[in-house]
Formats: sequence, C-alpha cells, structure tokens
Amino acid sequence: MDLRISSSIAPLQGAGMARRAVAPQNEGNEVGFSGALKGALQSVSAAQNRSSDLQKEVQLENPSVSLEETMVAMQKAQIGFQATLHVRNRMVQAYTDIMNMQV
Repeated sequence: MDLRISSSIAPLQGAGMARRAVAPQNEGNEVGFSGALKGALQSVSAAQNRSSDLQKEVQLENPSVSLEETMVAMQKAQIGFQATLHVRNRMVQAYTDIMNMQV
C-alpha cells in the first residue's frame, strides 16, 4: 500500500477534521472520520510522489532542483508515513479490543 503526503500541514489539517463535528455538505464530499482519513491518506501519497519526483530530478542533475529541497520533501514524506502507520496500528488495536469485549 502506497501512502503519500502533499505537505507538512496537510496531515495536521486532516487530523483536525476528525476531531470536530462536521455538518453534511451538499457538494458530494465525504464528511466525518472517513473523509478525514481519506484526505490524510491522499496527502501522504502526494508527499511520497513529490519526494520520488524530486529524487529523480536530483539524480538527473536538474539544476532547478536543490538537494536540500529534496531532503526536506523526503523527511516530510517519511514523517507522514510514520504518522499514518501509527494511526493504522491504533485503529487495528481498537478494533481488536472491541472484538474481544464480552457483552
């Protein structure tokens, strides 16, 4: 599964959406937790794509792409992926806990 982020702020914005109550919108956009999760996953994916593109440009010795910019993009993608992985692990643990509850 490929999870990428478009910017360092996007995961934080997606997490905030999951915490606050969202009124239904008529635009056909997903709302609530599922919409926030989908948006966060898309932003993680976009950051990983950007990082990969910058890495390729550095390898091709493109003078308009700096090594520093590439390294920052790689770190942003890595941090976003790690955060997404932690959220997934927490969700799986919560699901397991709920399934093991006795009623």
